[in-house]
Parts: sequence; structure tokens; C-alpha cells
Amino acid sequence: MRKALLATTYFGPIQWYQKLNRYDEVEIEQHESFQKQTYRNRCMIATTQGVQALSFPVEHGADDRIANMRLSDHGNWRHVHWQAIASAYGDSPFFEFYEDDIRPFFFERNWERLMDYNEAITQKMCELLDIHPTMSRTVLFEAQVEGDDFREVIRPKRPLPDESFVTKPYYQVFREKHGFLPNLSILDLLFNMGPEAIFYL
Repeated sequence: MRKALLATTYFGPIQWYQKLNRYDEVEIEQHESFQKQTYRNRCMIATTQGVQALSFPVEHGADDRIANMRLSDHGNWRHVHWQAIASAYGDSPFFEFYEDDIRPFFFERNWERLMDYNEAITQKMCELLDIHPTMSRTVLFEAQVEGDDFREVIRPKRPLPDESFVTKPYYQVFREKHGFLPNLSILDLLFNMGPEAIFYL
């Protein structure tokens, strides 16, 4: 049985969802310390200006483990993120098809904890992609684990080598302007490719 260990992500990159699709079992780390400028609270989308990072604020307590991180309402980020996503993908082939599935994560319910929010997003994205991973959360933090550890491999800045992930170009709205932009948020693949997205995972 192939097992992978992943960090939690906010509308994670294609590489992250590839692991969900290809491994028999996936554990999501919840006992590591929170790290800034990672996919744990940010995603990357393609806009008319190029790649844009969307990140949201979290509230730190005495215990900075991921499991204890709370979402902050500072900066009206939910509205800002949805407007950015709608502006970036409004003309994509499948935005209107999936819009009603994605909007609730910004307006219809306020999650308190980062892990719960990201997990709910992951479950919805797996449903829309038609992938069915076996997922669980870690019960404690381990520096060395059995299986493949991608906690620090998949990150927006200075990612580590991953021989099992090969970028395959697909249709993107702004490709003529920017060229193909690899490994963006799973939203980019879903809005541009729709039901065919699973074939890229």
C-alpha cells in the first residue's frame, strides 16, 4: 500500500491533488508548527497580470500547531479572494458550471479553524474532480515517517524535487499572454478543463 504525507492546503496546487489521486492512503499533517508563505493558507491563480497569490490571515495562539490555527476575519479576505477568482476565471470554460460549488467557501459559512476549512475545501474538490482518496489526519508529529513525505516538497517557494510530478500543459485562459503557467491552484485546472481535469492527475 502506497502512503503519502501531505501538509494541509488552501485550494492546493495540482501537484498536491495528484498525490491524493495516486496514493492508496494519504495523511494530512496537523501537528506541525504553522509556516508562513506556504500553501497552508495560500493558493496561486492565473490572472490577466500573471500569477497571483491569494493568502488569508490566521490567528496565532500560545500553541502554533496547525491544528490550533484559527481563521482571521482581518482584511475582508473572503470577499477579496472570491472577487479575484471570479475576475480571473469568469471567462474560463467551466467557471459557471462550478461557481455555485466554490462560492460557499467565501460567503455562506464561517469556519473557525484552518484545518477544518481546508479539509472541507479538499472534500468538495475531490467530489468535483471525481477522485476518492482515503484521507486521515496525523495523530502526532513525526520528523521521519513511513511512506512518501511531501510536507516540504510541495511549496510555492523553492519546492523540492518531485520526480513523480511532471507538468503537462492544458488550456488556460491567459496562455497566449503569459504562456503556460504550471502547477497553479486546482481551481485553475478545474475551471479550464472541467470533467477532463481528472486525466491530468
